[in-house]
Amino acid sequence: MAETGDKPTLVRFDGVAKRFGAVTAVDALSLDIAQGEFFALLGPSGCGKTTLLRMLAGFETPSEGRILLDGVDIGAVPPHQRPVNMMFQSYALFPHLSVEGNVAFGLRQEKVARREIAERVEEMLALVRLQGFGKRRVGQLSGGQRQRVALARSLIKRPRVLLLDEPLAALDKKLRAETQFELMELQRKLGTTFVIVTHDQEEAMIVADRMAVMNQGQLAQVAPPAEIYERPNSRWVADFIGEVTLIEGRLGDDGRIRSAFGKLRASATDAGPGATVWLALRPEKITIGAERPASADLDAVAGTVFEVGYRGDTSLYKVRLADRSLMKVAVANTGTRGRPTFAPEELVWLSWPPEAGVVLVR
Repeated sequence: MAETGDKPTLVRFDGVAKRFGAVTAVDALSLDIAQGEFFALLGPSGCGKTTLLRMLAGFETPSEGRILLDGVDIGAVPPHQRPVNMMFQSYALFPHLSVEGNVAFGLRQEKVARREIAERVEEMLALVRLQGFGKRRVGQLSGGQRQRVALARSLIKRPRVLLLDEPLAALDKKLRAETQFELMELQRKLGTTFVIVTHDQEEAMIVADRMAVMNQGQLAQVAPPAEIYERPNSRWVADFIGEVTLIEGRLGDDGRIRSAFGKLRASATDAGPGATVWLALRPEKITIGAERPASADLDAVAGTVFEVGYRGDTSLYKVRLADRSLMKVAVANTGTRGRPTFAPEELVWLSWPPEAGVVLVR
């Protein structure tokens, strides 16, 4: 079961499985989420992350296992009685109600006193920076403002856990980036446990304290974002998170990898001599140049530029190596020429220090 550091565990999935007929959406999964943690569930479509979220919300019932909140099994607790709230991708706002009416809806359903409702609505609108918008209809708001209304409505009942199902998917790229940091600030202010489901790797890595990468209903890796990116535990995780080049080889008695490009130095690994391993290299860890580097402390391979993708702040090179495989290299565009340094079909050398690569055994 995953460690949650020094914080007490708030949510525990204990051997949870969910089957829909012959399809297993979640497969005997165990996971701890800490009190006050911003936790992300990331994975390809159909990996089970939304099903896991819906089971925590109470909209789906586990086929096996238990879900505990503060040590109490909540399997028999209906959704409306759980101290959990869910914000949907569509926001599900009521168009006939004002901003205030939408935010206050849950409290009115619970017959909370009018004065308290007014105070808490005012508090929530201030928290999401919508002061002065209370009387407006939701149809008069921008996409980002509607997203904030949905967030305020989800938080006004002060849930122990806020579940976010692709909450920023409807926003344009720039607004989405701004809102990610607003979500982080809001979560820190409230101290509420946030669990977000997203397809966006960059989003998960920005907002999350820890993240779970899921594949076929199981946990592939659970760790802080930087650890998953820098030290993936498998080829699948390395390939799923960001860009990567994987070089296959066998580990020699001297600790070096015998590859198609000669002996490559390896970082620490538990694999023994003769084991098949893969050296994972991130594009930004590799240097590209016109000549072979003189330093004996670097590994280097020659190749030909195949494609160049200009991204504004960086250029991504795909370089074809002698075995016809492609290696990806990211170069910061620090100059003012506005074009990449190397052109297609140009011969180049790629190099990296030994600590740049991660040795994977599966």
